[in-house]
Amino acid sequence: MTDTIPSTLSERVMRGDVFQLGCPARDVMRHVTSRWGVLILIALLDNTLRFSQLRRKVSGVSERMLAQTLQWLETDGLVVRRDFRVVPPHVEYTLTPLGSDAARMIAALADWIEINSHQLTKASS
Repeated sequence: MTDTIPSTLSERVMRGDVFQLGCPARDVMRHVTSRWGVLILIALLDNTLRFSQLRRKVSGVSERMLAQTLQWLETDGLVVRRDFRVVPPHVEYTLTPLGSDAARMIAALADWIEINSHQLTKASS
């Protein structure tokens, strides 16, 4: 029997890597699946947005939390920050190809949740 390297996250989860304390994928998962990470990725899907546009689109997020989450996603290689160095400040955010892949998967899950929200809320009552 040959030992193959798992190619997908679900295969790696089954093998147990993300269950290990030191697994670097845990931080990325935490950033991507956080409340604000999910919404930011979906908001940036097929859009380049300025900070203020993102803040309006992702209703309820504080300036500090938006900045922090964008920083995490940028560090993870999912978001690109473009600073135009003008006055007043003009900064835009867009997804990397990897970020677009993640955003499409997250958007599919969000769609599923929205479509089934009535049944899901009924089940929790």
